[in-house]
This record gives sequence, C-alpha cells and structure tokens, in this order.
Amino acid sequence: MASFTPFDAADYLDDEETIAAYLSAALEDPNPDVFLTAVRDVARARGMSQLAKDAGLGRESLYKALTPGAKPRYDTVLKLLHALGVKLSASPIHS
Repeated sequence: MASFTPFDAADYLDDEETIAAYLSAALEDPNPDVFLTAVRDVARARGMSQLAKDAGLGRESLYKALTPGAKPRYDTVLKLLHALGVKLSASPIHS
C-alpha cells in the first residue's frame, strides 16, 4: 500500500520569486485568512525565529499576527514582507 506525505507549501518556498508568486496568488482570494496563511507558510519555510528577528518582532508576536482570524497592523505586514524579501504592489483590475 502506498504511503503519502501531506502537502506542505513551505517545502517549496525556497526563493524570492516563488515566494512572491505564492503571496500574489493568496492576495487574489477575498478571504484575508488565505493571505495570512500564505505568509505563515513562507515564515515557516524561512524559519519563524529568524523572520521575527529580521522583522524586528518578538517570536510570539509573529505567531499571533499570523494566526487565522488575526488582524495584523499594516506596518506589521510590511515589516514581514520586507524581511521576506518581497513587496506589495498594485495593478489595475482591468487592463
């Protein structure tokens, strides 16, 4: 009988281009928890402790900010994205 390993997106988030594409796809979902989950996946891929340090946050604060249903401050999200090596950008809905 075959055995399967559960899929974990963090296993594939190993460079800035992949991370940016993953986060961009998550931003397209109207549910904000999808984006927070994606940021949490990236944080796990990079190491939560290291990300917290790079973003100037406490590790507990990072976990709290990325909990489903959390409402992290905009500046916290920007600090996290900067520490991950990506940035938010806007584009027109209709080109």
